Amino acid sequence: MITISLCMIVRNEEEVIGRCLSSIEGIADEIIIVDTGSTDRTKEIASKFTDQIFDFTWIDNFAAARNYSFSKATKEFILWLDSDDIIDEKSRNQFIELKNNFPAGIDRVTLPYHLVFDDAGNVKSTLRRNRIVRRSCNFQWIGPVHEYLAVWGPVLDGEVAIKHMKNKPYTDRNLKIYLAREQSGEEFTPRDLYYFGNELRDHARYKEAVNYYTRFLATEQGWVEDNIQACVKMAQCLKELGDPNAQFAALCRTLLYDTPRAQPSCDIGGFFMEKERYAEAIYWYKQAYLSDKETNNLGMVNPILNTWYPHLQICLCYDKLKMHELANEHNEKALAFHHDHPSMIYNRRYFRDVLGDRFVRGEGTPPITSESGS
Repeated sequence: MITISLCMIVRNEEEVIGRCLSSIEGIADEIIIVDTGSTDRTKEIASKFTDQIFDFTWIDNFAAARNYSFSKATKEFILWLDSDDIIDEKSRNQFIELKNNFPAGIDRVTLPYHLVFDDAGNVKSTLRRNRIVRRSCNFQWIGPVHEYLAVWGPVLDGEVAIKHMKNKPYTDRNLKIYLAREQSGEEFTPRDLYYFGNELRDHARYKEAVNYYTRFLATEQGWVEDNIQACVKMAQCLKELGDPNAQFAALCRTLLYDTPRAQPSCDIGGFFMEKERYAEAIYWYKQAYLSDKETNNLGMVNPILNTWYPHLQICLCYDKLKMHELANEHNEKALAFHHDHPSMIYNRRYFRDVLGDRFVRGEGTPPITSESGS
């Protein structure tokens, strides 16, 4: 069995830190808490789980704080979490199994990070992060904000899910850090250009965001996943700025970096759908559900975009074209992924009425269990 140090940096997390630390019970052999200036009961609550609590003067540098937390670890491996992360009971059991049967020669483990959920608890956005690392490798965090862990060597892609259960509203903290660095004349790395663009976009500063995404892509040094997301996000900004032609060009630019991905394909499909060019929209929505590239990398994934959502949009397009049998076919395919979606249930009743004897329910889809629809 391997031993694990949990390393966390915290500040004013009294509402969630107890939940997080309780969820790793039986997993961590050591808990390292680095507090960057809490004024609430964070340290008091953490002290119920560990006596390894250290203060770190905040210097607007997340990597520095995380590296300090790693420096305090003494066990064979390091696990890092944020205070609003949890490991549910299923994942806890999987984690303990992984710990007890850890393969030899592995220096790092990636785990799924579930970020956004729908009302039913289904995952809407997920990515993989390097989550467990061998302490003796002395891997370091890089970057004052939106920091990343620089790793290499033999890797295990685990399936133990970490859930991000954010309870605080987003603030302009990160944006202020970037703006101060810009004001000081700092030369940004390609990664910083990308994440600065994200912060500007998140605060509706769309023109500035487009500028930073453009600068990032011009470096030709970005990670392919960041390149694709920069194009997608730039397109969203350009749509907000009322420039649909530039929006479309930004989406098409994703094809410079890889085969069609689900998100830009859906966005291009939506672009044509708004123009009532349904045949073109259908083509691009089909590219979305044919795409499986997202499952094989560390980039952001929205599972709905290559499962039920493009089928539902294709259904709507075929219905507009009066091709009801094909529309029904794709509605049934969408239902196979999301059997209780009210719009799809409504569509099934609609197509049953329209098609009559020609109505065919898809194999493996459940019967209608609700008469409600939208």
